[in-house]
Amino acid sequence: MGTTKRRSPLTDWTVLVPVVALVALVFSWGRELPGFAVVIVALCLAGAVLAAVHHAEVVAHRVGEPFGSLILAVAVTVIEVALIVTLMADGGDKSASLARDTVFAAVMITCNGIVGVSLLVGALRNRVAVFNPEGSGAALATVATLATLSLVLPTFTTSKPGPEFSTGQLTFAAVASLALYGLFIAVQTVRHRNYFLPVDTGRDADAYQVDDHAAPPTDRAALLSLGLLLVALVAVVGDAKAVSPTIETAVAKAGLPQAVVGVIIALLVLLPETLAAVRAARRDRVQTSLNLAYGSAIASIGLTIPAIALASVWLSGPLLLGLGPVHMVLLALTVVVSTLTLAPGRATLLQGGVHIVVLAAYLFLAVSP
Repeated sequence: MGTTKRRSPLTDWTVLVPVVALVALVFSWGRELPGFAVVIVALCLAGAVLAAVHHAEVVAHRVGEPFGSLILAVAVTVIEVALIVTLMADGGDKSASLARDTVFAAVMITCNGIVGVSLLVGALRNRVAVFNPEGSGAALATVATLATLSLVLPTFTTSKPGPEFSTGQLTFAAVASLALYGLFIAVQTVRHRNYFLPVDTGRDADAYQVDDHAAPPTDRAALLSLGLLLVALVAVVGDAKAVSPTIETAVAKAGLPQAVVGVIIALLVLLPETLAAVRAARRDRVQTSLNLAYGSAIASIGLTIPAIALASVWLSGPLLLGLGPVHMVLLALTVVVSTLTLAPGRATLLQGGVHIVVLAAYLFLAVSP
């Protein structure tokens, strides 16, 4: 197997699929796609997600934690922001709440979906999932603060009617989001990096620490994977945009709320992180899964709000950021449940199941508000 990879690395599916998905993006961009073309693009999207997870793991193995999960979270979020801005520019007034819907969906999916599934997988394997409460708790506090400043306060401010920030308030939220994001990155990667490293449980080491014993990839292989990771992520988000008109049409024909579009976009964009988090949990590296989950939520808010604030200079129409009562209740429930989950540094199947139920409630109420 090793000889085959050295002889023809460019024929590996993890190299070919991102390129094919990018080609599909080029040919589908800005065009109205027939049904068969939507299916092809969707298949390319799914393949690009799997390739992105593979290359993210190669890069992570080379640079180590928490840098590996940070690279994937930031890369996905930067391209997600570009997708949101593009859709808002094309959508007019009907996309006024797209940024809010997508960012809140990302928060709920990461803090309940990815966290819940990771805890379930970790607990099923070893009865108890173990992680660092210091690092995960700090990440949760950052998510809660960013979400409150950017998604809750606009509902209650009075400078502008409706759930909107004034220009000054939006500027403050953007600067505060960037400052908190930068501070979190500094703490995670430099000052308290050990808080975000996987816990060495010593259980069944040969079964789940194969990657630790394997030699890390070379610099050349890591750089190739980094480039292909970016190609795969561009293809994921671009192909998601290509199929988004079909999604919007299907949502409208089904009589579902417009917010469902944001939920679907977030689900598609977060697929690479979800798969990577589950694979880490299967190796008893739940801390890595939590790094991916909370890091993605922090990046989603911390980078999206400043980008939207900057884009609002040329985007016409209102920018609705404030959450409604139902979503605020779900956000508060998520913060409370997450605090109770993370405080002990250990979790069982019950905690994972509770997070999954909270996500299910969010998805159900998005479809049936």
